[in-house]
Amino acid sequence: MKKIIRNGTIVTASETYQADILISDGVISSIGKSIEVEDAEVVDATDRYVFPGGIDPHTHLEMPFGGTVTKDDFETGTIAAAFGGTTSVIDFCLTEKGKPLSHAIKTWHDKSKDKSVIDYSFHLMISEINDAVLDQLPDVINQEGITSFKVFMAYKNVFQADDETLYRTLLAAKEHGALVMVHAENGDVIEYLTKEALAKGQTEPIYHALTRPPEVEGEATGRAAQLTGLASSQLYVVHVSCQEAADKIAEARKKGYDIHGETCPQYLVLDQSYLEKPNFEGAKYVWSPPLREKWNQDALWNALRTGQLETIGSDQCSFDFNGQKDLGRDDFTKIPNGGPMIEDRFSILFSEGVRKGRISLNKFVDITSTKSAKLFGLFPKKGTISIGADADLVIFNPETKRKISADTHHMAVDYNAFEGMEVTGEPETVLVRGEFVIKNKQFVGTPGSGQYLKRAKYGKTTNMTDKPMMIQ
Repeated sequence: MKKIIRNGTIVTASETYQADILISDGVISSIGKSIEVEDAEVVDATDRYVFPGGIDPHTHLEMPFGGTVTKDDFETGTIAAAFGGTTSVIDFCLTEKGKPLSHAIKTWHDKSKDKSVIDYSFHLMISEINDAVLDQLPDVINQEGITSFKVFMAYKNVFQADDETLYRTLLAAKEHGALVMVHAENGDVIEYLTKEALAKGQTEPIYHALTRPPEVEGEATGRAAQLTGLASSQLYVVHVSCQEAADKIAEARKKGYDIHGETCPQYLVLDQSYLEKPNFEGAKYVWSPPLREKWNQDALWNALRTGQLETIGSDQCSFDFNGQKDLGRDDFTKIPNGGPMIEDRFSILFSEGVRKGRISLNKFVDITSTKSAKLFGLFPKKGTISIGADADLVIFNPETKRKISADTHHMAVDYNAFEGMEVTGEPETVLVRGEFVIKNKQFVGTPGSGQYLKRAKYGKTTNMTDKPMMIQ
């Protein structure tokens, strides 16, 4: 059935205006005043913003880590994402040394099959570089449409790759048209500081932050930037948490390096003191990079406003407080790293960013949707409201006030990192390719309806006639 979104205020990364939207066959077929089509379902968006669906470029759904597996899978995680205004996610696919890249990709297809309620794609972790891996990259890019590769500079003896691996990945990405992503922390120094802390009997959650100081994030970010410049390649720094790292990105961009930075809502509104909560409650806030001293928040907001940081990922990586986080009750290194963020990304950015005058309404759309679509090969099918684009739309009430709580969230995890935080603005209705997933704040979607997205190469745009790939 055709649908008309009527009387809403359409907001894109560059424009704000009032118009109706006609949806036909899952795409936006017309935008204009007083659209009339017989037998179309009319959705009244009076006094509401109509945003392009959010794109979360950084999730970890059903991911093994630290002897356990993240609590939210592709069903619960994407349902929560949809409630939060996100219509596409890009999840991280973990590889294993010595095994074909196709093995990891198949594993992630199996995890997501018949589960996701929104569209999704994958980034691919690169843990080693050799001739065998290099030979597989063209098929990964051209056949699977995976055009972004993740290299960890931290988690020594688990995920960490050396500088040669990073540099050769940058060279390969330049050759094949992919974007390299880095988790930028100096894993070798962290390993030393961690051992030193444990030897002193310093086992509480706060030492997770104190053994991963901002200097190790700034150093690794700067090193990755220099290697990118040397390779004349392209880089995306995930989850920037502090001024040291943001400054390194800004310096590199001034030199003309092709470098992009992401931060996350948790770093904008939470701070290091949360790890000092009594009764082991601080473990709820253990993720990497860690939360920083509160003054870093202003630096990150400013970097978003000025474009030095360009996107917002959730870094969704949820573990229950009871039964998972408490694995590290006597040793902070055994606390599974990660938190539940996927549902509240949109609302926090609107409430704390737009409502408080830190960013404009159009900048909000850019950092929650459009820029990720452009960087990761989804634009203009995703990330904007234009004729021919997928009808991924969020009807958003900018005046609704609510209190974030685990009692009302839709994630499977047993706590909320933003518990008790009051926000203004909430998605009410969410459509993916013209079909309701959330309607009047009720879930009406279907697990498995989300489609796998093959993405264009870095710097290229999608063909409006291309269809997402349904995994059979």
